[in-house]
Amino acid sequence: MLERLRSLGERWPWLSVALAVQQRVSEVNGGSLAAAVTLAAFLSLFPLVLVAIAIVGLFASNTPDLSGEVIELLGLSRADTAARALTTALATAEESRSAASIVGFLGLVWSALKLVGALEYAFNAVWQVTGRGLKDKVFALAWVAGAALLFVASFLVTAVLNFLPPFFAPLNLVVGLGLNIGLFLWTSKVLCNRDVGWRPLLPGAVFGGVGLEVLKVVGSILVPRAVSQSSALYGSIGVVFAILTWLLFFGRLVVYTAALNVVLWERRHGTVSVKLAAPRLPGAAPLQATRAGGVPPG
Repeated sequence: MLERLRSLGERWPWLSVALAVQQRVSEVNGGSLAAAVTLAAFLSLFPLVLVAIAIVGLFASNTPDLSGEVIELLGLSRADTAARALTTALATAEESRSAASIVGFLGLVWSALKLVGALEYAFNAVWQVTGRGLKDKVFALAWVAGAALLFVASFLVTAVLNFLPPFFAPLNLVVGLGLNIGLFLWTSKVLCNRDVGWRPLLPGAVFGGVGLEVLKVVGSILVPRAVSQSSALYGSIGVVFAILTWLLFFGRLVVYTAALNVVLWERRHGTVSVKLAAPRLPGAAPLQATRAGGVPPG
Protein backbone atom coordinates (compact mmCIF):
# COMPACT_ATOMS: atom_id res chain seq x y z
CA MET A 1 0.00 0.00 0.00
CA LEU A 2 2.81 2.40 0.89
CA GLU A 3 4.61 1.71 -2.38
CA ARG A 4 1.39 2.33 -4.29
CA LEU A 5 0.90 5.63 -2.52
CA ARG A 6 4.47 6.63 -3.36
CA SER A 7 3.88 5.87 -7.02
CA LEU A 8 0.77 8.02 -6.92
CA GLY A 9 2.85 10.73 -5.28
CA GLU A 10 4.87 11.00 -8.48
CA ARG A 11 1.67 12.06 -10.24
CA TRP A 12 0.25 14.21 -7.44
CA PRO A 13 2.91 16.41 -5.76
CA TRP A 14 0.66 17.19 -2.78
CA LEU A 15 0.43 13.47 -1.96
CA SER A 16 4.22 13.16 -2.16
CA VAL A 17 4.59 16.03 0.29
CA ALA A 18 1.99 14.50 2.63
CA LEU A 19 3.81 11.14 2.65
CA ALA A 20 7.14 12.86 3.28
CA VAL A 21 5.65 14.83 6.19
CA GLN A 22 4.20 11.67 7.72
CA GLN A 23 7.54 9.90 7.38
CA ARG A 24 9.37 12.84 8.97
CA VAL A 25 6.98 12.91 11.93
CA SER A 26 7.61 9.20 12.45
CA GLU A 27 11.40 9.63 12.18
CA VAL A 28 11.59 12.33 14.86
CA ASN A 29 9.21 10.54 17.27
CA GLY A 30 6.43 13.03 16.61
CA GLY A 31 4.00 11.17 18.85
CA SER A 32 6.19 11.78 21.91
CA LEU A 33 6.68 15.43 20.96
CA ALA A 34 2.93 15.90 20.59
CA ALA A 35 2.36 14.22 23.97
CA ALA A 36 4.78 16.67 25.62
CA VAL A 37 2.90 19.63 24.13
CA THR A 38 -0.41 18.09 25.21
CA LEU A 39 0.73 17.62 28.82
CA ALA A 40 2.14 21.15 29.07
CA ALA A 41 -1.06 22.61 27.59
CA PHE A 42 -3.20 20.58 29.98
CA LEU A 43 -1.22 21.69 33.04
CA SER A 44 -1.55 25.31 31.95
CA LEU A 45 -5.32 24.95 32.17
CA PHE A 46 -5.30 24.83 35.99
CA PRO A 47 -4.01 28.38 36.61
CA LEU A 48 -6.18 29.52 33.71
CA VAL A 49 -9.18 28.11 35.56
CA LEU A 50 -8.19 30.11 38.66
CA VAL A 51 -8.09 33.29 36.61
CA ALA A 52 -11.44 32.36 35.07
CA ILE A 53 -12.89 31.83 38.57
CA ALA A 54 -11.75 35.31 39.55
CA ILE A 55 -13.43 36.77 36.46
CA VAL A 56 -16.58 34.73 37.05
CA GLY A 57 -16.67 35.96 40.62
CA LEU A 58 -17.02 39.53 39.35
CA PHE A 59 -20.15 38.69 37.38
CA ALA A 60 -21.66 35.79 39.33
CA SER A 61 -23.80 38.07 41.47
CA ASN A 62 -25.18 39.80 38.37
CA THR A 63 -26.17 36.57 36.61
CA PRO A 64 -28.98 34.67 38.37
CA ASP A 65 -28.32 31.25 36.82
CA LEU A 66 -24.72 31.42 35.64
CA SER A 67 -24.01 27.82 36.65
CA GLY A 68 -27.03 26.61 34.69
CA GLU A 69 -25.88 28.41 31.57
CA VAL A 70 -22.36 26.96 31.84
CA ILE A 71 -23.72 23.45 32.47
CA GLU A 72 -25.98 23.72 29.42
CA LEU A 73 -23.07 25.00 27.31
CA LEU A 74 -20.97 21.96 28.26
CA GLY A 75 -23.83 19.59 27.51
CA LEU A 76 -24.02 18.31 31.09
CA SER A 77 -27.04 17.24 33.11
CA ARG A 78 -27.69 18.89 36.45
CA ALA A 79 -27.70 15.44 38.04
CA ASP A 80 -24.13 14.68 36.86
CA THR A 81 -21.29 14.70 39.34
CA ALA A 82 -19.34 17.12 37.17
CA ALA A 83 -22.32 19.50 37.03
CA ARG A 84 -22.66 19.51 40.82
CA ALA A 85 -18.94 20.16 41.24
CA LEU A 86 -19.16 23.02 38.73
CA THR A 87 -22.10 24.54 40.57
CA THR A 88 -20.19 24.43 43.87
CA ALA A 89 -17.12 26.03 42.29
CA LEU A 90 -19.13 28.88 40.79
CA ALA A 91 -20.97 29.42 44.07
CA THR A 92 -17.68 30.05 45.88
CA ALA A 93 -16.05 31.99 43.05
CA GLU A 94 -17.22 35.39 44.27
CA GLU A 95 -15.73 34.84 47.73
CA SER A 96 -12.34 33.62 46.45
CA ARG A 97 -11.87 35.84 43.42
CA SER A 98 -9.10 37.98 44.98
CA ALA A 99 -6.90 35.06 46.02
CA ALA A 100 -7.70 33.19 42.81
CA SER A 101 -6.72 36.14 40.66
CA ILE A 102 -3.29 36.52 42.30
CA VAL A 103 -2.44 32.81 42.45
CA GLY A 104 -3.93 32.22 39.05
CA PHE A 105 -1.96 35.01 37.39
CA LEU A 106 1.36 33.85 38.84
CA GLY A 107 0.59 30.26 37.98
CA LEU A 108 -0.51 31.24 34.50
CA VAL A 109 2.83 32.93 33.80
CA TRP A 110 4.74 29.92 35.13
CA SER A 111 2.69 27.37 33.18
CA ALA A 112 2.80 29.50 30.05
CA LEU A 113 6.60 29.36 30.12
CA LYS A 114 6.41 25.57 30.56
CA LEU A 115 4.10 25.32 27.56
CA VAL A 116 6.38 27.54 25.51
CA GLY A 117 9.32 25.33 26.52
CA ALA A 118 7.48 22.26 25.21
CA LEU A 119 6.73 24.08 21.95
CA GLU A 120 10.38 25.12 21.64
CA TYR A 121 11.53 21.54 22.15
CA ALA A 122 9.03 20.23 19.58
CA PHE A 123 10.03 22.73 16.87
CA ASN A 124 13.76 22.28 17.54
CA ALA A 125 13.44 18.48 17.42
CA VAL A 126 11.61 18.52 14.08
CA TRP A 127 14.17 20.94 12.59
CA GLN A 128 16.96 18.90 14.23
CA VAL A 129 18.60 21.87 15.95
CA THR A 130 19.63 22.39 19.56
CA GLY A 131 18.13 24.93 21.94
CA ARG A 132 19.58 28.30 22.90
CA GLY A 133 20.06 27.52 26.57
CA LEU A 134 19.08 30.34 28.94
CA LYS A 135 18.29 32.56 25.95
CA ASP A 136 15.22 30.39 25.36
CA LYS A 137 13.59 32.05 28.39
CA VAL A 138 13.99 35.46 26.75
CA PHE A 139 12.49 34.22 23.49
CA ALA A 140 9.69 32.57 25.48
CA LEU A 141 8.78 35.91 27.09
CA ALA A 142 8.93 37.58 23.67
CA TRP A 143 6.56 34.93 22.31
CA VAL A 144 4.13 35.44 25.20
CA ALA A 145 4.14 39.22 24.61
CA GLY A 146 3.58 38.81 20.86
CA ALA A 147 0.83 36.24 21.34
CA ALA A 148 -0.89 38.53 23.85
CA LEU A 149 -0.84 41.39 21.34
CA LEU A 150 -2.36 39.12 18.69
CA PHE A 151 -5.18 38.11 21.02
CA VAL A 152 -5.87 41.71 22.10
CA ALA A 153 -5.99 42.83 18.47
CA SER A 154 -8.35 39.97 17.69
CA PHE A 155 -10.68 40.91 20.56
CA LEU A 156 -10.74 44.54 19.44
CA VAL A 157 -11.55 43.62 15.84
CA THR A 158 -14.24 41.18 16.99
CA ALA A 159 -15.78 43.86 19.19
CA VAL A 160 -15.94 46.23 16.22
CA LEU A 161 -17.50 43.55 14.01
CA ASN A 162 -20.29 43.02 16.55
CA PHE A 163 -21.58 46.51 15.74
CA LEU A 164 -21.77 45.76 12.01
CA PRO A 165 -24.87 44.37 10.25
CA PRO A 166 -25.36 40.54 10.28
CA PHE A 167 -24.21 40.48 6.66
CA PHE A 168 -20.63 40.90 7.90
CA ALA A 169 -20.84 37.93 10.31
CA PRO A 170 -18.52 35.73 8.15
CA LEU A 171 -15.76 38.23 8.86
CA ASN A 172 -15.51 36.74 12.35
CA LEU A 173 -14.34 33.49 10.75
CA VAL A 174 -11.83 35.39 8.64
CA VAL A 175 -10.49 37.20 11.69
CA GLY A 176 -10.22 33.94 13.63
CA LEU A 177 -8.41 32.25 10.77
CA GLY A 178 -6.04 35.20 10.41
CA LEU A 179 -5.26 35.08 14.14
CA ASN A 180 -4.52 31.36 13.95
CA ILE A 181 -2.17 31.79 10.99
CA GLY A 182 -0.42 34.73 12.62
CA LEU A 183 -0.01 32.79 15.86
CA PHE A 184 1.53 29.77 14.15
CA LEU A 185 3.80 31.98 12.06
CA TRP A 186 4.96 33.90 15.15
CA THR A 187 5.45 30.66 17.08
CA SER A 188 7.50 28.97 14.37
CA LYS A 189 9.65 32.06 13.82
CA VAL A 190 10.43 32.95 17.44
CA LEU A 191 10.60 29.65 19.31
CA CYS A 192 12.74 27.57 16.95
CA ASN A 193 16.53 28.05 17.02
CA ARG A 194 17.06 28.62 13.30
CA ASP A 195 16.67 31.58 10.96
CA VAL A 196 15.22 30.84 7.53
CA GLY A 197 13.13 34.00 7.20
CA TRP A 198 9.36 34.38 7.32
CA ARG A 199 8.27 33.17 3.90
CA PRO A 200 9.43 29.51 4.23
CA LEU A 201 7.38 29.27 7.42
CA LEU A 202 4.14 30.45 5.81
CA PRO A 203 2.94 27.05 4.42
CA GLY A 204 3.06 25.45 7.85
CA ALA A 205 1.40 28.50 9.42
CA VAL A 206 -1.48 28.32 6.93
CA PHE A 207 -1.84 24.57 7.50
CA GLY A 208 -1.75 25.04 11.26
CA GLY A 209 -4.17 27.98 11.16
CA VAL A 210 -6.74 26.10 9.10
CA GLY A 211 -6.27 22.98 11.21
CA LEU A 212 -6.75 24.90 14.46
CA GLU A 213 -9.93 26.52 13.13
CA VAL A 214 -11.25 23.06 12.23
CA LEU A 215 -10.35 21.82 15.71
CA LYS A 216 -12.21 24.74 17.28
CA VAL A 217 -15.32 24.10 15.21
CA VAL A 218 -15.23 20.35 15.80
CA GLY A 219 -14.44 20.89 19.46
CA SER A 220 -17.41 23.20 19.94
CA ILE A 221 -19.66 20.41 18.63
CA LEU A 222 -18.03 17.21 19.86
CA VAL A 223 -16.35 18.24 23.13
CA PRO A 224 -19.61 19.13 24.94
CA ARG A 225 -21.07 15.82 23.76
CA ALA A 226 -17.96 13.95 24.87
CA VAL A 227 -18.02 15.77 28.21
CA SER A 228 -21.65 14.78 28.75
CA GLN A 229 -21.10 11.11 27.86
CA SER A 230 -17.80 10.79 29.75
CA SER A 231 -19.24 12.54 32.81
CA ALA A 232 -22.13 10.10 32.90
CA LEU A 233 -19.74 7.14 32.82
CA TYR A 234 -16.73 8.36 34.80
CA GLY A 235 -17.92 11.40 36.76
CA SER A 236 -15.74 14.51 36.93
CA ILE A 237 -12.71 12.68 35.51
CA GLY A 238 -14.66 12.26 32.28
CA VAL A 239 -14.30 15.99 31.64
CA VAL A 240 -10.53 15.54 31.84
CA PHE A 241 -10.65 12.76 29.23
CA ALA A 242 -12.57 14.95 26.80
CA ILE A 243 -10.19 17.90 27.20
CA LEU A 244 -7.09 15.71 26.88
CA THR A 245 -8.43 14.24 23.65
CA TRP A 246 -8.80 17.69 22.09
CA LEU A 247 -5.38 18.80 23.31
CA LEU A 248 -3.77 15.66 21.90
CA PHE A 249 -5.02 16.58 18.43
CA PHE A 250 -3.66 20.08 18.98
CA GLY A 251 -0.23 18.68 19.91
CA ARG A 252 -0.18 16.55 16.75
CA LEU A 253 -1.13 19.60 14.70
CA VAL A 254 1.86 21.53 16.07
CA VAL A 255 4.27 18.73 15.11
CA TYR A 256 2.83 18.33 11.61
CA THR A 257 3.01 22.09 11.09
CA ALA A 258 6.74 22.11 11.79
CA ALA A 259 7.34 18.94 9.73
CA LEU A 260 5.63 20.46 6.68
CA ASN A 261 7.95 23.48 6.72
CA VAL A 262 11.02 21.26 7.16
CA VAL A 263 10.09 18.96 4.27
CA LEU A 264 9.42 21.88 1.91
CA TRP A 265 12.67 23.58 2.97
CA GLU A 266 14.73 20.45 2.33
CA ARG A 267 13.17 20.00 -1.11
CA ARG A 268 14.35 23.47 -2.09
CA HIS A 269 17.72 23.60 -0.32
CA GLY A 270 18.75 19.98 0.21
CA THR A 271 20.26 18.31 3.27
CA VAL A 272 23.69 17.82 4.85
CA SER A 273 25.23 14.75 6.50
CA VAL A 274 26.94 15.01 9.88
CA LYS A 275 28.78 12.56 12.11
CA LEU A 276 26.92 11.19 15.10
CA ALA A 277 28.55 9.93 18.29
CA ALA A 278 26.81 6.86 19.75
CA PRO A 279 27.68 4.23 22.37
CA ARG A 280 29.78 1.37 21.01
CA LEU A 281 27.72 -1.81 21.27
CA PRO A 282 28.61 -5.44 20.53
CA GLY A 283 28.31 -6.43 16.88
CA ALA A 284 28.93 -4.65 13.61
CA ALA A 285 29.30 -0.88 13.65
CA PRO A 286 26.15 0.92 12.48
CA LEU A 287 26.32 2.70 9.14
CA GLN A 288 23.39 5.06 9.53
CA ALA A 289 21.18 6.74 12.11
CA THR A 290 17.64 7.99 12.27
CA ARG A 291 16.61 11.64 12.21
CA ALA A 292 16.07 11.41 15.96
CA GLY A 293 19.70 10.32 16.48
CA GLY A 294 19.05 6.63 17.06
CA VAL A 295 21.26 3.89 15.58
CA PRO A 296 20.20 0.26 15.04
CA PRO A 297 22.06 -2.36 17.14
CA GLY A 298 24.73 -4.37 15.34
